[in-house]
Amino acid sequence: MILAWTLFSIYLIGTAWLGWLGHKKTDGFSSFAIGKGDLSPLQVGVTLAAATASAATFIINPGFVYVDGLAAFMHLGLSVYLGFVTMLVILSFRFRKMGEDMKALTIPDWIGKRYGSSGFSLYFAFINLLTIAFIVLLVGGISIVMQKLLGVSNVTALVITLVFVTGYVLFGGTYAHVFTNMFQGFLMIGITLVILWSGVKLMLGTEGFWSQLQAEDPNLLAWVNPKSSLYNDVFSTYIAGFCIGGALVCQPHILTKALYVKTDRAVRNYILVFSVVFFLFCLLLLAGFWAHGAVQPEQLTDAQTGLFRQDLVMTVYLQNAFPDWLFTIVSVVLLAAAMSTLDGLLVGISTITANDLVLNLLARFNKGNMTEEQQMGLAFRASHIVLVVIAVLVFLVTLNPPKLLGIFGQTGVYGLVLAAVPPLLAGVLFQKVKLRLVWAMSVLALAVHFGLFFFGEKLFPQSTLAFGNPGVTATIGLAASVLPTLVFHFFKKRIH
Repeated sequence: MILAWTLFSIYLIGTAWLGWLGHKKTDGFSSFAIGKGDLSPLQVGVTLAAATASAATFIINPGFVYVDGLAAFMHLGLSVYLGFVTMLVILSFRFRKMGEDMKALTIPDWIGKRYGSSGFSLYFAFINLLTIAFIVLLVGGISIVMQKLLGVSNVTALVITLVFVTGYVLFGGTYAHVFTNMFQGFLMIGITLVILWSGVKLMLGTEGFWSQLQAEDPNLLAWVNPKSSLYNDVFSTYIAGFCIGGALVCQPHILTKALYVKTDRAVRNYILVFSVVFFLFCLLLLAGFWAHGAVQPEQLTDAQTGLFRQDLVMTVYLQNAFPDWLFTIVSVVLLAAAMSTLDGLLVGISTITANDLVLNLLARFNKGNMTEEQQMGLAFRASHIVLVVIAVLVFLVTLNPPKLLGIFGQTGVYGLVLAAVPPLLAGVLFQKVKLRLVWAMSVLALAVHFGLFFFGEKLFPQSTLAFGNPGVTATIGLAASVLPTLVFHFFKKRIH
C-alpha cells in the first residue's frame, strides 16, 4: 500500500506540473479550446491514442471478451479499430482545412458555421451533454482500480479523481490535456507491452490453453457467439463494430484534434502515429481470454451483492498475473489511461457548453451589447464553471454506478456521435448541403438508436437482433440517417 501511494503521488505531482506548463501556454478561450496550432504530429497522435483508448479499453472491455469471447474481441477490438481509422482518414483533412478557414473551435461550432445556422450549433451543444454518460463510465472505471490499488472507498476515489483531473484541466485546457496525455500515453505504451508479455507467457506456459478454453465453452472461440446477447450474428459483431468505430471519430475530443495542427502533412503523420499506438492498445482486450486461465470465478464476485462483476476482470487478472509491486505499477498506469481520456472529454464538453451554448444563447438575447473580446472572456469563465458543475453531477451518479458501466457509457456516447455523423460527412463530402435534411437525419438517428435500445425487444419480439448492444441500435440509426443523406446529395450533385 505504501508503494501504491508513493507511485500514485509521484504520478499526481508529475501530471500537475504538466498541467501548470499547459496553463502557462493558455492565454485565452481559443488556446484553451484547441491550442495555437503549434503541436507536433507525434504529440497529437499519441494524445489521440491515449484519449481514445480509455478506461473502456484498459479496464472495462476485457470483461466483455471474458464473457462473450472472440466475437466480443472482433467487435470491440478489430472491427471498431478499422472503422475508426477509416473515418479518421475520410474526415480529418477537409475538417481541418474548413475549420481553419471558418475559425471553428468545436464540432458544434464547425457545424453551425458550415451550415450558416446558429440554431443547428445550439442543437448540438445540447446533444453534447450526452458526453456525461461516457464520463461516468471513465470515472467509474477509475474508481474500481483505485479502490483495489489504494484501499480507499468509492467516495474517496471519486473525490480524488474528479478534483484532480478537473483541477488541471481548469487551469491548462487543451495544452494541459496534450502535455499530460503525452506523459500518460507513453506510460500506457510501456505497460501495454508488459501486459501483452504476461499473456504470451501464460499461453506458452499452459499446455493446450486454447483447447482448454474451447472445452470450457466452444462459443468463446466462435467468430459469432450464438449464446451472446450482444454479439450473436455477423451484423452485431462485425458490421455494427465497423460502423460504430467510424461514428466514434465524431466525438468532440477526437475529430477536433485535426484543428491542433496547421497542415495536411501533419494530419497524415498524426493519423499514422495514432493507428500504430491504438492498435497496440486494442490488443489488451485479449486479457479477457487470459483471465479464464488465471482467475478463479469467485474472484469476480462483488463482495457486497454476491453478483458477478465483469467490470472487475482486467483488474483481477492483473492482480493474479503480477507480483504485488508490478501490479501496483501497472494499476497506476491504468489510472493514467482512464484519466487521459477523462481530461479530453472535460476539455471538450466545457468548451462546447461555453462556446456553443452560452455564447449562442447570449447572441440571441444580448442583442449585440457585448464586444467579441468580452464574449470570449465570458466563454472562458463559463467553461470553468461548467467543469465544476459536471464534476458534481458525475460524482452524484457514480455514488451508485450503473450495473454495466460499459453499456451505460456506450449508449450515451453513441447517441452523441450518431447525431453528428450526417452533417459532418455531408459537410465534408459535398459543397451544397440541405440544412433541413441533415438536421432531420440527425434527429432520426437519435430516435432510432434510443428507441430500439430501450424498446426494441418489445417492438420486435420475433427479431434475433441484439438490441441490448448499443452498437447494433446505433448502426441501424446510422443506416437510417446517413445513407439517405449521402444518396440524396450524391444524385443531386450528379444531376447538376
